Amino acid sequence: MPHAPTSSPQILTFGEAMAMLVADLPGDLADVDRFHRRLAGADNNVAIGLSRLGFHVGWLSRVGSDSQGRFIQQALKAEGIDDRYIHLDARHPTGLMFKERAEGGADPRVEYFRRGSAASHLSVEDAAAIDFQSLTHLHATGITPALSESALELTRHVMQKARESGASISFDPNLRPSLWPSEAVMRDTLNELASLADWVLPGLSEGRLLTGCDTPEAIADFYLALGAKAVIIKLGPEGSYYRGTLNGTLESLLAPGQPVAEVVDTVGAGDGFAVGVISALLDGRTPQQALDRGNLVGAQAIQVVGDMEGLPTRDKLRELEQ
Repeated sequence: MPHAPTSSPQILTFGEAMAMLVADLPGDLADVDRFHRRLAGADNNVAIGLSRLGFHVGWLSRVGSDSQGRFIQQALKAEGIDDRYIHLDARHPTGLMFKERAEGGADPRVEYFRRGSAASHLSVEDAAAIDFQSLTHLHATGITPALSESALELTRHVMQKARESGASISFDPNLRPSLWPSEAVMRDTLNELASLADWVLPGLSEGRLLTGCDTPEAIADFYLALGAKAVIIKLGPEGSYYRGTLNGTLESLLAPGQPVAEVVDTVGAGDGFAVGVISALLDGRTPQQALDRGNLVGAQAIQVVGDMEGLPTRDKLRELEQ
């Protein structure tokens, strides 16, 4: 769906996109000599998924003034992403990653080359041009604040400004322990950021690590006590769980997982789930319908190679939801 270039984005995501080289064949990356290039990054996966569903989505980031930075800009523009908040950085490179081809539904091994990247130099100044009054929704993840202290400051700033302007905020912890100085710092920082969100979307294992609680109900109650309006927990193949206030009362909901004939690539499943949940809630659907759509879109994501290639268009979604 085309958007007038003069209108500001209604939805904003922010973070680091990387060029990703995916192995053509299974095996140790050291032995693979053929790769194909794709786009990677949790924040922009969600941006692309929402854009395909017809939302006017902007993405804030920094990319290097190199060939991979141009590739990322072109790929996002082709997906209908509003690129007015993408900053070119002539001093630092675009991040790069390699991903193996896993078999049998296993999680593929990934190697990152992102230290010192352009996106790791994101700062509050990069948000100066954002029209927060036009925003209806902000999506944030726990990856961006792990990139650097300045990227953490940007995350806090953008979430606080969006909250002040009345936009709804979703937060996916999206744990990347290797990017943090310690587990304790990761836990404390992400729980602080979660307190700024309306909808918190952890996976079950992430929720357990971050809260010290074991059950979905206890994890949800932890974040509800911090101020979240709803907590939506990914349970993997078992489906998903919602806990929040409906019609003035605290309710819990479950939705079974979607059957999948063959798991091709597990990376991006959580981002697909977020696309489904966020789009449904923004469409005014019920929490139960949001769980169902999250499971549905997440299932589409894992049936193809690539992190976001399986995310549906609005027409395809209508067909799937029939």
